[in-house]
Amino acid sequence: MSTHAPQAIATRAAASNERVNTAVLEQRAATVAHLFRDRVATTPQAEAFRFAEDGAWSSVTWTQVRERAYRLAAGLIALGVRPEDRVAIASSTRYEWALSDLAVMCAGGATTTIYPTTIAPDVAYILANSGSVVVFAEDDDQVGKLWERRVDLPEITRVVTIDGTSDGDWVISLDELEQMGAELLTTNSSAVDDRIDALTKDQLATIIYTSGTTGRPKGVRLSHDAWVYEAAAVDSIGILNPRDLQYLWLPLAHVFGKVLLTLPLQVGFPTAIDGRVDKIVDNLAVVQPTFMGAAPRIFEKAYARITTTVATEGGVKAKLFGWATGVGAKVADLRARGEEPTGLLARQHAVADSLVLHKVRERFGGRIRFFISGSAALNKDIATWFDSVGLVILEGYGLTETSAASFVNRPASNVIGTVGWALPGTEVRIAEDGEVLLRGPGVMEGYHDKPEDTAEAKDPDGWLHTGDIGTLDANGYLTITDRKKDFFKTSGGKYVGPSLIESTFKGLCPYVSQFMVYGADHNFVTALVTLDADAIKEWAAVHGVTGDYRAIVTSPAVRDMVQVYIDNLNVTLNRWEQIKKFTILDHDLTIEDGDLTPSLKLRRKAVSEKYQATLDALYDTQ
Repeated sequence: MSTHAPQAIATRAAASNERVNTAVLEQRAATVAHLFRDRVATTPQAEAFRFAEDGAWSSVTWTQVRERAYRLAAGLIALGVRPEDRVAIASSTRYEWALSDLAVMCAGGATTTIYPTTIAPDVAYILANSGSVVVFAEDDDQVGKLWERRVDLPEITRVVTIDGTSDGDWVISLDELEQMGAELLTTNSSAVDDRIDALTKDQLATIIYTSGTTGRPKGVRLSHDAWVYEAAAVDSIGILNPRDLQYLWLPLAHVFGKVLLTLPLQVGFPTAIDGRVDKIVDNLAVVQPTFMGAAPRIFEKAYARITTTVATEGGVKAKLFGWATGVGAKVADLRARGEEPTGLLARQHAVADSLVLHKVRERFGGRIRFFISGSAALNKDIATWFDSVGLVILEGYGLTETSAASFVNRPASNVIGTVGWALPGTEVRIAEDGEVLLRGPGVMEGYHDKPEDTAEAKDPDGWLHTGDIGTLDANGYLTITDRKKDFFKTSGGKYVGPSLIESTFKGLCPYVSQFMVYGADHNFVTALVTLDADAIKEWAAVHGVTGDYRAIVTSPAVRDMVQVYIDNLNVTLNRWEQIKKFTILDHDLTIEDGDLTPSLKLRRKAVSEKYQATLDALYDTQ
């Protein structure tokens, strides 16, 4: 934590001309369970969820969701789950994840989230540290992790599997839990409503374990009011409405995904839910959503795929595409200033949209009003390109410790390169050393069973020290420049912020997958590079480079190509920031290998340690 007192910077929750429905915030529900019950009462027959089942999309109403969620909640009560008892969910993103979470909320419990990619020892640590008593496990793979560490999990009384095998004892099926609940409700029909009625806003709703870019994850304790505040704050600014349709693929064990699961309870729009990342593009064409949240890597890959495909085709198509996006960029720039194109530009844009731009939008379903980008920095040039084709990306900012969204751009006042205005009710200050400090209802209670870590992160006045460096402009727009802990100093005494350099390179090079800047205590800066498999194979086919992925990325031709992009990057950097040497790995970085978090952020410390010899070699011959 910074030892400096925060500067007395007067900030606004948003610009003075933003209309905020303060009644929505002031009259928000007491808990997530109350919010869910209110949603069912308000729009009982409205569509709540769509989900893929046997190759087709099925749909359920809010009433149908309530019926199953109540039976599952009653089942948890029958298993002995008490108020604020932790119930874990180890599953990929799917409809049953949402049902299980709602059941925990309605039973008065608290959800502990576990990424399905988490290895058995870490699963055991999270379950033991959180004090979880029941686990929803997606399949036999997830159940197997629990069996492997069962001796370390004496408090786990029952495992409920969604698709796995029940043994009728320690492991039961979702259907068996639901049947237990149905039996309880026949004898005590108000069992679930009684639990909901007894809940208060300050009770624990969720423990989300941080992704752990460094060290072991910490459990962030979030109250019911934190989630209900988030939903009400977004609703109060009016960027979403009941006619919207969300496509949700993000990991629900991550705070970004979890808040997007809470928003429909407040606003009332339906959600199409499917966590298969490889199905996003196919599903968007079928579902045709109006908005979607995503990590920057999704936009980077889409941008790279479209632009490299067009470049590969070349000729008239490439020229037409370049002209059309250029026209689109001029129009987007006008609209960012609150103006509309007229005259020749308006006519050019109509032609560009008819021939090119609408085809790009159709790849994303054709109805997108905006995307929301979070969890890491979005490259400004990529955001601008999407804007030019009529696909607005609203970048936002928040932490697990702030229940996700603290800042977000608005559709009518989107400033690319910033994370927008604070949500109503959230306060922000910039400390003397540039650290962003936040305070408000969304801020965590603290870290579970870690009072010293809590005291370091959250001061006595309630200000959360985010660890991010940022600036606020006069209109309240926040720009995040880097993580405080990621800054490093060269042996020449110069400070380097790697995140912005990495994001800039991803906007320049459409073939890159991961790019890590390195150089602490060295006299120059280097980088690790990995290349996207699909993009580099297309490049190789055009440039006559043969072989498998490893042969392609280690070829002299590919190195020369990457060098050109490094040179272009260096032109934008200060001398001490420039990349003097780099190495291209013969494989990509992955979640499974511990290189990336499940939200696709680089585990900088883990990657640096893993490839220490490779990095050291870049400094051997200077």
